[in-house]
Amino acid sequence: MMNHSTGTHVNSERHIPVLLNEVITSLKIQANGIYLDGTFGAGGYTQAILNAAENVTVIALDRDPDAIAGGYGLVSDSKGKLTLVEAEFNRLDTEAQAQGITQLDGVVLDIGVSSMQIDQVERGFSFRNDGPLDMRMAQSGISAADIINETDEEQLANIFYYYGEERLSRRVAKSIVEARTENKITTTKQLSDIIAKVIYAKPNQIHPSTRVFQALRIAVNDELGQLLQALQAAERILKPGGILSVVTFHSLEDRIVKQFFKNASGKTEGSRFQPAKSAEAAIFDIKGKWPLSAGETELATNPRARSAKLRAGIRTDTPARGVNSDLLELVTLPASRSEPRKGKR
Repeated sequence: MMNHSTGTHVNSERHIPVLLNEVITSLKIQANGIYLDGTFGAGGYTQAILNAAENVTVIALDRDPDAIAGGYGLVSDSKGKLTLVEAEFNRLDTEAQAQGITQLDGVVLDIGVSSMQIDQVERGFSFRNDGPLDMRMAQSGISAADIINETDEEQLANIFYYYGEERLSRRVAKSIVEARTENKITTTKQLSDIIAKVIYAKPNQIHPSTRVFQALRIAVNDELGQLLQALQAAERILKPGGILSVVTFHSLEDRIVKQFFKNASGKTEGSRFQPAKSAEAAIFDIKGKWPLSAGETELATNPRARSAKLRAGIRTDTPARGVNSDLLELVTLPASRSEPRKGKR
């Protein structure tokens, strides 16, 4: 793969596509099919789709200009079968339509930050190396430093609690607000050091900064909101029989995808508190047992796969319905919250 700006090859091995075989199998790639990769990254899924059947066409999106620049070599190699677009994946239907495509045979989404972005110290995604506190996938807009230095204490705590599931969110937020009165927090090391004074490292447990950094990244890039919008966009543009495959990496993302497919499948469940609603016509047909996780062989070579989950559904001919309140609640950050019960996140 060539880097457009430097003329050098981009090492796609830095980002190994997770659950690649499972994703390609789930998409049931057909000759002459038209597919969209909403999260191009290093092009792993895109290349596999192009190679899976004869005369396949792919539209690939990424909001990271570095990913787009790194993909021009694959565009050249594809001989007109790949169109690469710098765009957010929540606009995948309108971006496809801009290319003259009104219906798609399949959509794949790989949610979250890529290892390429994490490995670039200057992007500020990782607490393991000192870099600017940035985290912007599109390299524009509000940065993590802006949020850390300008957001009030209660809202910071909410971000850490809801987006990072950090139980000590209030203590971390308080420490950050106190620290920024002395000096502006502009680097990943500064923030990680502050967190380390509140959340103590324990053997065989995740790094103390993990959940806070995850929460910040989600907030900076509106990842949950964009995910829901992308699922809706796929619902609108997939043809009957078209397939949506989504890979997630943490519980917040997977919860949204699971609930989306559950609602779209027309399945409803009652409880002793609320009776089941009347079943609606299915927008997606969910066949098989989901989610799929990585097997031992993949885990041995790609540790990033350990938390990955794949869910997929087949589009029916039922008209798109749009989002409901249950899903909106999953992506909306509450303005305030009461102190959680002990031991509860």
